[in-house]
Amino acid sequence: MSILQKSDILLPNVDDLTKWSTVACDQYTSQTEYWERVTQFVNGHPSTLHLVYPEAFLSQGDQRIKDINMAMQQYLDQDIFQCYEQCIIYVERTLSNGRVRKGVVAAVDLEAYDFAKGSKSAIRATEGTVLERIPPRVKIRENAPLELPHVMLLVDDKQCTLIENVKKGQKLYDFELMEKGGHLAGWLVEGADADAFIASVDAFAQQATDGLVFAVGDGNHSLATAKTCWETIKATLDEKERETHPARFCLVEIENIHDEVLEFEPIHRVVFGVNEKEFIEKFKQDLQCGPCSSDCQHVILVNHKEKIDLYINRTTSPIEVGTVQNYLDSLDCEVDYIHGEDVVCNLSCQAGAVGILLPVMEKSSLFETVIADGALPRKTFSMGEANEKRFYMEAKKIVK
Repeated sequence: MSILQKSDILLPNVDDLTKWSTVACDQYTSQTEYWERVTQFVNGHPSTLHLVYPEAFLSQGDQRIKDINMAMQQYLDQDIFQCYEQCIIYVERTLSNGRVRKGVVAAVDLEAYDFAKGSKSAIRATEGTVLERIPPRVKIRENAPLELPHVMLLVDDKQCTLIENVKKGQKLYDFELMEKGGHLAGWLVEGADADAFIASVDAFAQQATDGLVFAVGDGNHSLATAKTCWETIKATLDEKERETHPARFCLVEIENIHDEVLEFEPIHRVVFGVNEKEFIEKFKQDLQCGPCSSDCQHVILVNHKEKIDLYINRTTSPIEVGTVQNYLDSLDCEVDYIHGEDVVCNLSCQAGAVGILLPVMEKSSLFETVIADGALPRKTFSMGEANEKRFYMEAKKIVK
């Protein structure tokens, strides 16, 4: 069976797509004011805001999950969705800087994915999966009739022969995204054109180094959750049922890592609930910060917008993010993962908060690093800033 599959894709039949489409739920986790603005803007209209669980609101607990499942069923019952059968969708995302990022929305076979450390599967995680983060996400997904994807997979297509050669059909949507998210447009790809794209991916997979076809760029834990749920369902099915069950196939967006518009950004850290001066001094001492040596690593601590350049001489990972993450894991403090230097600087003004600015990883080294070393430290890189992340648009049924 092909790694990539056509699927019955659901699109909203609503008047206001700007209100419908919201950013990935794992963004703006420490900025509840962002999600409050979104809530006011949506103002009860049909929206993916009602179908996903923004992590900024996780304190709302099980009631929010029940509301999500109820809203999904209501949208299905009220014919909010229009189904486009056995297709893929070509998408163009115009960013706030005017540059256009290209992708393809399709279903991947979860049998070709394994998030275990050292996996040699065709689809691999790019960061270490924190197993403790899976059960809460399973709780959201296990009774949901739908999935809405924010998972983005990367392909190492140096010759630009896959996504760049898709034959576009009917334009399905074309609208402005909220909160300075840019613009989103999508085209239907069906029939022979969809088959041709899948065949090109199959041929590409035969030549992939170490068998690695897709690396997870965004949504590592979301894809791991889909896999976990599928394994549970799979155990209840016979061989024939396993071949076609909708939960086996997960909707994702695929992008070429060599798309010049696709940029990697660092994911910074902010620690909360610490004595700021003591934390900074302990950080310096424990990681032997001092003059830069031949193998030192450079980070910047931020406290009340004051930036402190530090050179770490006691490194525990080949890259800065790994050394810092290893250190933070050894402490008893709250850590959040932040996109954007300005946000880090603002959050560092809170009492008991210290920001840590990290350098960016070169995207050209991603595939060779995953092949050589396995998954990277968690939250090593981000595909763009928070407002450039994938916005929810399409949906797919995951129950019979």
